Amino acid sequence: MNRRTFLKSTAALPALGVQVAKRPEPAPHSSFDPWVEVHAGHLRSNASAVHKLCGVPILAVIKNNGYGAGVVNVARVLEPLDVINGLAVVKLQEALALREAGIRKPVLLMGPVEAEDLVEIARREITFMAYTPIVGMLERAAAASGRTMTVHVCVDTGLGRVGVPHGEALPVIRDVARARGVRLGGVMMTFTEDEAFDREQLRRFRALAAKLKGVGISSGVLHAASSYTLFQHGDAFLDMVRPGMALYGIYPEPRFRSSGVIDLTPAIALKARVAYVKQLQPGDSAGYNRGYVAERHVWIATLPTGHADGLPRIAAKGGRVRIGDALYPIIASVSASHTIVEIGVERRVEIGDEATLFDWTDGSRPEDLAQACGASVYDLTMHLNPLLPRRVVGA
Repeated sequence: MNRRTFLKSTAALPALGVQVAKRPEPAPHSSFDPWVEVHAGHLRSNASAVHKLCGVPILAVIKNNGYGAGVVNVARVLEPLDVINGLAVVKLQEALALREAGIRKPVLLMGPVEAEDLVEIARREITFMAYTPIVGMLERAAAASGRTMTVHVCVDTGLGRVGVPHGEALPVIRDVARARGVRLGGVMMTFTEDEAFDREQLRRFRALAAKLKGVGISSGVLHAASSYTLFQHGDAFLDMVRPGMALYGIYPEPRFRSSGVIDLTPAIALKARVAYVKQLQPGDSAGYNRGYVAERHVWIATLPTGHADGLPRIAAKGGRVRIGDALYPIIASVSASHTIVEIGVERRVEIGDEATLFDWTDGSRPEDLAQACGASVYDLTMHLNPLLPRRVVGA
């Protein structure tokens, strides 16, 4: 029997009355498996700090699985806040998950979808980001769903990623504003984060807004400022700001941390428990390719956490792990599922001790780990394995 015949025969078994064993339920997580902690209190305080700085409503960007914290986890914490106008994601799956979880505030979907998905988007009252001439599809989706479809038009003022070019945007926006069953909810753009060129982008965006007003088109809310922009362009807050990383309490650039512009507290942590402790003799090695060779009697500890969980490989080049009250250097290399740390000449940790890769404590903040090893703070959160358990704390 070849593979194709085998698959066909097994697929037919239930129809023949043959009982097929069900797959066992997934085993619970081991207590040694790494986990992610999401601090609800810090999320709330960061949102408050952003609003205090900007003085306008917040469209909270919770894309990419809530920057690693879990998109629904973050939405449930932020939605009740008065300063949160709505939530923004990039994947349709995330937008639908928010609605399935009972999130009712506006959800802006900033990623592309197929034409046939527009009906479900309208039915679920998800706001859609558009930047191509698709008014006909929007009208049909609104009619088929029986609901008004809200759209934000994305304008490219120089980033060159997505968006209708600013010089061609007026007729596109006008068509959306006049479409049947469609409401123009806003017009948006994204800065390049080149401080000098950003000013030109803002000038272009303001000029477009003035033209829209001049021809009698209500643009809805104007928004452009991301977390990065909060620290550079106080005149770009417009009607609403669109931060992501700042809400999670992480500074996008090291220099922003000491700028005094806003005080942020990390709201996400990666933790594990020590799985193994051993003493190396002089000349013993640890890690692939003997990445670490002991020059003296030294204790090491192995953590069941690796780059498959989201800890970047580069963390072995200067990163440190907090166990108890001390920080210990990562040695050898970060493998898929293991990280080794040097403890020192004395056995100061035990199997089962909690180990923190990063959290909200000075010295082990995401910015601290990133700076120590040359990683990006975005790599530390957005690449966290979605299969890791998330625990909401500080509620």
